[in-house]
Amino acid sequence: MESKQPNNPLHGVKLADILEFLVAKYGWEEMGKRINIKCFTQDPSIKSSLKFLRKTPWARTKVENLYLESL
Repeated sequence: MESKQPNNPLHGVKLADILEFLVAKYGWEEMGKRINIKCFTQDPSIKSSLKFLRKTPWARTKVENLYLESL
């Protein structure tokens, strides 16, 4: 059974897709300025950023908020 979440704009959007969208829109340098975390400023990659963001709720929230602002 599929539950619908009409009030959740992130429902069904994967973290990897969010990150790829932001990298394409801003690039790593600008993302590092907007959200100052090492995975964006020092040797950034999608894989390392996903690993960090999945373990760190506060950073994931910042990335999700930037994504929502960018839409």
